[in-house]
Amino acid sequence: MTVVPLKMLAIILIIDGLAKTQPVSLPPVFYSFGSGAGDIVNPRIDDGASSAVRLQNPFSFFGHTYSQIYVNNNGYLTFDQSWKNYTPIQFNVYSGRDVIAPLWTDIDNRANGVISYNQYSDGSVLSQATRDINQYFPGVNFNASWVFVATWDRVAYFNYSGTETSFQVVLISSGHASFVLMNYGPIAPTNKTLAAGYATNGTDWFTILWSNVSDHVNFSNLNNMSNVNVSGRWAFGVNGRPRDSTTKDTIRAVRLKLTTSLNIKDNNNQTIILQHLQDELRRRGTPANVRVKLTCIQKKSP
Repeated sequence: MTVVPLKMLAIILIIDGLAKTQPVSLPPVFYSFGSGAGDIVNPRIDDGASSAVRLQNPFSFFGHTYSQIYVNNNGYLTFDQSWKNYTPIQFNVYSGRDVIAPLWTDIDNRANGVISYNQYSDGSVLSQATRDINQYFPGVNFNASWVFVATWDRVAYFNYSGTETSFQVVLISSGHASFVLMNYGPIAPTNKTLAAGYATNGTDWFTILWSNVSDHVNFSNLNNMSNVNVSGRWAFGVNGRPRDSTTKDTIRAVRLKLTTSLNIKDNNNQTIILQHLQDELRRRGTPANVRVKLTCIQKKSP
């Protein structure tokens, strides 16, 4: 038996204790999640989902009001039923259902990663949500009464990729107005098809990024991107009323001059620019059902 001097033994124990209790740092934009927040954890099943989650308060999403939600393991929320699709749709194509997708791809949580969710109708989370929405949408005089948080924490891709990808979606409601936050931590590179954004039965949609196998879009940069000037966070007002067959669009043409370093021929960059314009119009009081579309673009050298 080897005898270890007492002083050396004490040092070993202290260092080992520190290593075991060292907390894992959360992405700065994430709302609280995990066992400490009382989250409910999804099963470790490939292409799995939560059961129907009964909402403490109804949530309005572009004119549709829902009392339940499903957290699907492959990176998106649905309202009518769970969905196992691991290959995302393009959001500008009619999907047949309302989908909120912070990062829709082929996720595999069987070996590593935790998918969890929680909802709140009182406490500090509501205060945080109220501050965030009033900061990103000044003038709305918003007071959150309900928040739903779903988190994909260090999940892998199919099949047992061993990589770690973290993202989160936050649904926020006052009972009259609804908002969605999408928060991003480290996103592992992959050659799988991915999509981030939302779709609503063909009436409203938004794409943060889209990539199929041949596009090679850099999704790893999501934690540095934003439409509200907060790295890794996207914010959307989602309580607009969808159009029906009797609605007549009033069209106004506007020519804008834009100075940017972005490649404006790139579809993803065009989407980001349009969303910034849409958000600014809503902050200035434009109704949520007013939509901005790009009809033509002309590039001029300075």
